[in-house]
Amino acid sequence: MAMMTCMTAGYAQKELVLYYSETGSTKAVAEELQKQLDADIEAIECVNPYSGNFQETIQRNQREREKGETPALKPLKTNVADYNVIFLGYPIWGGVYASPIASLLKEQDFAGKTIVPFCTFGSGGLNTSTEALKQALPKATIMNGYGVRAARIAAAEKELNRFLIENTYKQGTVSLLPDYSEQQPVTEADKAIFDAACSSYQFPLGTPETVGKRTTDDSDDYKFIVKSRGFDGKEATSTIYVTVGKAEGAKPEFTEVVR
Repeated sequence: MAMMTCMTAGYAQKELVLYYSETGSTKAVAEELQKQLDADIEAIECVNPYSGNFQETIQRNQREREKGETPALKPLKTNVADYNVIFLGYPIWGGVYASPIASLLKEQDFAGKTIVPFCTFGSGGLNTSTEALKQALPKATIMNGYGVRAARIAAAEKELNRFLIENTYKQGTVSLLPDYSEQQPVTEADKAIFDAACSSYQFPLGTPETVGKRTTDDSDDYKFIVKSRGFDGKEATSTIYVTVGKAEGAKPEFTEVVR
């Protein structure tokens, strides 16, 4: 398989990993990022912390959004103005970045900064939260980001290594990933893989109609186009990515839902 070698830019970039984490999943990704980049790191903290209980957090978040409120934050110890590149991390709440990030965006000046989003989620939200960041920070440069399901945090180390090398944030060599094949109707075997990856998820993810495939050094990957119902009850289409590792006993996992 073809290889890709990347070198970091020839000028000094001062990097900060700045993140909010409630349950520890985003913290784990942030700390792995900091280790691989040798960057500075700081956690965003609320004056009145969220409980860590899923239902309580969702209910409080809904109340705050209905009132147009965001949580008060403790002052940062680092000075955002000192950094060129900020890796901004958060869990996904309701399809977008967690509310403490909304508070941060109001309080700090990110004009002229390069922002690299990273997030953790139950099913997806990297694409929607990245677009929300672009709307909220029109004077910053919002780069492509990295997202991982909280159920797959163990995969973050290897995936981040690839992400950072491919996007020239660190030096290294990785094999080039092939493109997915053209979409084809789902077979019974494809449906079985989809079901094995998705049927245990707490919410219905829909019915796969077509699939594209690729094979890498480490896995067989699937890109399913899925019909489902949105929160409004209307028919919706999503893309669900599934991977099956090549190690003995590896089971299908879905990696992301893009709505």
